[in-house]
Order: sequence, then C-alpha cells, then structure tokens
Amino acid sequence: MYLKKSNLLIALTSLLIVSCNEKKGDDTVKVKPTKPNIIYILADDLGYAELGVYGNTKIETPNIDALAKEGMLFTQHYSSAPVCAPARYMFLTGKHAGHAYIRGNNEWKERGDVWNYRAMAKDSTLEGQGPMPESTITMAHKLKDAGYATGIIGKWGLGAPQTKSVPNDMGFDFFFGYNCQRQAHTYNPLFLYKNKNRVHIANDTIAPRTKLAPNADPNDPISYAKFNQKYYSPDLFFKELTGFVDRNKAQPFFLYWATPIPHVALQAPKKWVDYYSAKFGEEKPYLGDKGYFPHQKPRAAYAAMVSYLDENIGKLIKQLKAEGIYDNTLIIFTSDNGPSYAGGADPAFFDSAKPFDGGYGRAKGFLYEGGIRVPMIATWPGHIKSGSKSDHISAHYDMLATFADVVNFENLEPTDGISILPTLLSEKNQKKHEFLYWEFPSYGGQVAIRIGDWKVVRQNLKNKDKPTLELYNLVSDPTEKNNLAAQHPEILKKAAEIFKKERKSPELEDFKIPLLMNGLLSEK
Repeated sequence: MYLKKSNLLIALTSLLIVSCNEKKGDDTVKVKPTKPNIIYILADDLGYAELGVYGNTKIETPNIDALAKEGMLFTQHYSSAPVCAPARYMFLTGKHAGHAYIRGNNEWKERGDVWNYRAMAKDSTLEGQGPMPESTITMAHKLKDAGYATGIIGKWGLGAPQTKSVPNDMGFDFFFGYNCQRQAHTYNPLFLYKNKNRVHIANDTIAPRTKLAPNADPNDPISYAKFNQKYYSPDLFFKELTGFVDRNKAQPFFLYWATPIPHVALQAPKKWVDYYSAKFGEEKPYLGDKGYFPHQKPRAAYAAMVSYLDENIGKLIKQLKAEGIYDNTLIIFTSDNGPSYAGGADPAFFDSAKPFDGGYGRAKGFLYEGGIRVPMIATWPGHIKSGSKSDHISAHYDMLATFADVVNFENLEPTDGISILPTLLSEKNQKKHEFLYWEFPSYGGQVAIRIGDWKVVRQNLKNKDKPTLELYNLVSDPTEKNNLAAQHPEILKKAAEIFKKERKSPELEDFKIPLLMNGLLSEK
C-alpha cells in the first residue's frame, strides 16, 4: 500500500484577511485580499495544439478550455528550451539559454550506470541530473522571502538526491515527486520523494524500455497487464497537491505543479483509455520499438493521459472555489516544450503542433516552432479579462519578472525576462522583447534568435561542414519552410550582434558547441 495518508505538497492557497472598521453607526466589514496565490501548471511534452481551445478535435480538455474562457489565451508563448531540464531551469531562474547554467539534459553519466532502473532503485547516487550550483537563486527563493509557502509536485530533473540542487534547498518548502527525470519514464514507480526522503511505493519492478514477453499476443490485453501497476504516480501527486492547498489556504502560496503528463510512457487510467478506445476504434498496437513501454491502444492512451490531467485540473478549480480562494489565485497553464515523437506518441494523428510540424526534426528537441511554441493560458478573476487573447511574444523566462510584479517583490537577480503583467491586465504599457534567444547543444547543436517577426535558426553546429543558416518570416511563413537568409543579410547581421552580446560560453563541457566558440553565427 502507498505509504501513509500524507498531507503533502505544494504551496497553493491564500486567504482573505478580514478587518472590521466602523463607519458612523454602522459596522462594515472590509475584506482585504492577501497577495495572490500563484499556481503554475507545467505539462510535459504537450504540443501547441493538443488542447480543444487551441483547435484540437480529438482530445477533449473541457476544464482547461474553461480556464481560457475565464482568462487569457496566448498565441505566441515559447518554451525556453526544446527539452525538459533546461526549460525548467530557465523558468525558475529567469535566464535565457545564452546565460543559463543548464542548457541541455545532463544525465551526469560519469557516476556510473545511470540509465539502469534497478541500479538506481538500489543506489540513489545514480539518480538525478547534473545539479545547479548551490548559489543558484530561483523564483521559489524570492517568493518564499516575500512570505509565500512554496511547493513543487511532480518532476524536478535539476539535481540529484545527494546534492544541494534539490527542491528543498532551492526555495521550496515542500516537494513530492520524481527527483530524477529518468525515473519519470514510468508512471508506476518503485519510489517517489517526499522532500528529501524516498517514499516507497508498492509497485512491481518493471523497468522502462521493457517490451512484451516473447510470443505474447499483441492483440490480447493480458499481454500488457504488467505495464499498469496498482499505484499511478499522477494519482499520488494529485492527492498531495490537494493536501498542500488545504494546508496553506490561510496564506499566500506558490504551487509549481510539474506534471509529467503527457510525456511517454503511455500509461493512463483504464476508464479514460476505454473512453477513447470507443471514440477512436481499432488501433495498431505499439510494440515498444521507439522506446518506453508498449501499449495495445497507443492513441487512446495518449489522449487518455491528457484528459486525465484535464479532469484533475477541474477538481483543483473546484477545490479552490470551495475554499473561497479561486478569485485570489493566478493560474498559469503551459507546457515545457513541443510534442514528442517517441514511445508510441503520434503527433501526426493528433496534429499536435498545428499549424507547425510536430514530427521528428521539427518538434521536441529542435528549435523550430513545433519544438518551442507552447500553449499558455492565464486566469485571475477580476484582473485578467475573461475570454481574452494575446499575441504578445513571451517565454518561460519571463515568469520570474512577472511574478515579481504580481507580488511586488524586489528582484535584484539578473534576469533576461520581461514582466507580462501589463498584458495580463490588458494594459497598454507592455514592454516588448527586442529578441528571444535559444541555444541547445543536443541533436547536432542548435541556436535560434527571434527578432520581431523574423527568426534565425542554425542547425548541425557540431558538424563544421554542415551547419545551416536559416531565416524565416513567421508571419508569412509560420511553418518555417521558406529560407530567406540570402535575401536579408541585414537581419542576419542584427542576429549576429545579439548573439555576440548575449551569449556567455557555458560552464559545463557537455553544453559547449565548438563552432560557436568563434562566434560564427552568421557565417556559412
């Protein structure tokens, strides 16, 4: 049995302070709200168009769609990076990839057999990713200093258990979830972390990448039974999340809900899989040839994961309203990067990145729009106009500056972000980015810079003979098919100047791209 009924994670509720004032013969009660609660919901690998409100016709997300109806939908919001760890680091620190310490997924391989699931279960020193420096200041530190209860539930991916780069040492009062993103490749884990301690889960040991048994019938549900254990981590997360809200409803809180959904492996509650199986009809089973776990009905399972998350978001909203704190809560829903093509995910079937390309080479792991343009919805009753939409260009790394503005704390830390509070409040004094900057050392080495409607993309930067030089106008060519680099040397020159000014060489060897050491952004 999953250990103890824990009232565990994440800072989420704020209360109204009531003060009584007298007015000539009349007792009136003034209700003065505290600083607003902040809930940041970060989906994992959710594509730009995988929500109903963004045009998806196959996956049903009524609760998230309702958030958009009650708040603001963003059409030009970006991840800071095309994969998990750097996107999360830049969100928490307000730095773009030219200044970031974490610029890619760093599995810290020199420790040993870090991809061995069973070895990690026995030896926690093999868990986790390369750590942030102990001196790192995150938005959780700043919000905690401003009087907030702070919590994270879900996936961390920015350190290891024996380092100082764990949530409780990085500004969070409470943590419940996966310390290691490799462990998150199964939703039926052997253990999770409550703060700094392992909480053991009574699941069987089914290592990620386990395939069907030899001679198993891929059309028989029994063949897949072992891939759905009793305890499903998102269920445990949600239980801790609601407990955190309940414990902290009398004070302002910051809740970072870092859900691993819908990152593969394909594992979802049966009721939702059955629902989509009836909707989609017969499917070709996924046998595990692209990693993770096999599944008899992969499309139904993927849609089921997203709808399960949507269902829990609806339950959270209901709780906030029942506690009387919904109106004093800023909720932001977004994704860490574009959709995956691995593990049985089917971005072509779902048109996951529409209008952008969601396939390999254009989605997760790549700096084209399909890999970094993400959905974002913000609600804050009485402050954000219902049913509003914004084409303001923004990024994850704007959130630190935004929350500083919302809470009114002084942020003395260097940040590359710009507060989007004026946009949220439909004010006209919104400052705009001169540029957005991305750098990613994996998948061949990549750099991208957006300047207004223009976007420069460089691929294959680890191959000195094959680097690309691409320029796209995202208004006339949003799918980045028509390379205009030869026609606009002035844009390339401006991008090269930004690159030279903004890029600091990475401190970690794994993140270095040799071709960039000479500043060759605008040369073929």
